[in-house]
Amino acid sequence: PIENYEFEEVDFWPELCEILEWEKSHVFSVLHICWGAQAALNYFYDIPKYSLPAKKFGIYSHQVEKKDHVLMRGFDEAFYCPHSRHTEVRGEDIHKVDDLEILAESAGAGPHIIADKSGRRIFLTGHFEYDADSLAKEFYRDLDKGLPIQLPYGYFPEDDPKQAPLMRWKAHANLFYSNWLNYFVYQETPYHINDIQA
Repeated sequence: PIENYEFEEVDFWPELCEILEWEKSHVFSVLHICWGAQAALNYFYDIPKYSLPAKKFGIYSHQVEKKDHVLMRGFDEAFYCPHSRHTEVRGEDIHKVDDLEILAESAGAGPHIIADKSGRRIFLTGHFEYDADSLAKEFYRDLDKGLPIQLPYGYFPEDDPKQAPLMRWKAHANLFYSNWLNYFVYQETPYHINDIQA
């Protein structure tokens, strides 16, 4: 897994840094997901990632921490989201950066939705974009390769992989992406690209 490498050890790290630098002047609001979120948090804010003793793998409950933030508009106080990763970022490191705030987090999976105060950079450590069977495909892929893998947490009914998993995050996923596109892309992006950096 790519997250087990130091950022600088990843073959395409220099090219990714060029893209992250390019986004400052060419994209008004950017959504970084999973390892991409860890990489961008490190690049822009020097936030480290930490190895986990076992893969964070399953469906976790999250709590909304900033109820008045427009990205969280319409969210229930608790919601579900899949996670699948070998490393994490930690709340104590994020709280040290004045420009960042944790909008939602999980007791089991840590910070999940992180945003800079301008809404120009949004970071997701989980996978709102996953389909109902995405974790099952990862689970069986790793089993077939003989890799050590545990059952995804809270995913298969009664922890029985013969049962079809329930999709418990689709409504909040759609709400999140709709809020992001509406409040930070559609309503805020300058008409002239040269105005983005300003």
